[in-house]
Amino acid sequence: MLELNYDTPTSLYEAAAFQWGWLEQCIERGLLPKNADQFNSIDTKLHQAFAQLQLKKPFYFASMKHSVEDKGTTDYLRLVAEKVGIESRHIDIEDIGLTSDGRFVDLEDRWIPHLFKLHAWEFIFHEPFGAAIAQSDTQFFEPAWKSIISNKGILPLLWEFNKGHPNLLAAHLDTDPNQAVPKGWVRKPFFSREGANIELQTADGLIVKEDGPYTDAPFILQEFAPLPKFGDSYTLIGSWVIGDQAAGIGVREDNSLITKDSSRFLPHLILD
Repeated sequence: MLELNYDTPTSLYEAAAFQWGWLEQCIERGLLPKNADQFNSIDTKLHQAFAQLQLKKPFYFASMKHSVEDKGTTDYLRLVAEKVGIESRHIDIEDIGLTSDGRFVDLEDRWIPHLFKLHAWEFIFHEPFGAAIAQSDTQFFEPAWKSIISNKGILPLLWEFNKGHPNLLAAHLDTDPNQAVPKGWVRKPFFSREGANIELQTADGLIVKEDGPYTDAPFILQEFAPLPKFGDSYTLIGSWVIGDQAAGIGVREDNSLITKDSSRFLPHLILD
């Protein structure tokens, strides 16, 4: 395991809908045999998870106003919620208001009882409305405590309590991030996303790094685990968990050892 993200499910739409549609169309056109399959029950498990919520009040789905990609993800989740009978509405994050008595409202001054926000908690904590969340009486998806296990500071703790576990990489706090990254290690800011400000040095001395805005947060050092390479592409598997169940995977590829927001999404298939 390289990292965890329990907060912002980017690439969910691609994993749940697009790659499954790709598989179905390939089978329909005879490009793949009829028994071709995917490890992908994301859509089914999302429907089940939303149904189990049994929400009786409107559920709002929010993304940043000018992010077409994020709105695609939130629209997908909103439609899933609608299909199981939840009254669902979209709102741009910038349009959420705050009343004098501390409630979050939409543009028609209607209270927002339930809110999925495709916006990281570490941003919200520093924004003007962040201080109002605790007393707002709005149920947030994901909840604020997920921020603790979604930043890279959790990785040294996991290693400390489960040292030597075969699914974990050695990790510890970087006490001197101004020093060069040691061979065989990766430097990561706590709150880095999509590869930003990641720097690594392979055992052979190859240095790879990405620029980004995450320069003022603590860093960790994590043991370098080379990604498998197929042709000229390094491949990373993202594993999805819905509720408490494994639900599927999404594959990302890049010509760099560091996976970024521009990395390609690759549909997968299983052939027996």
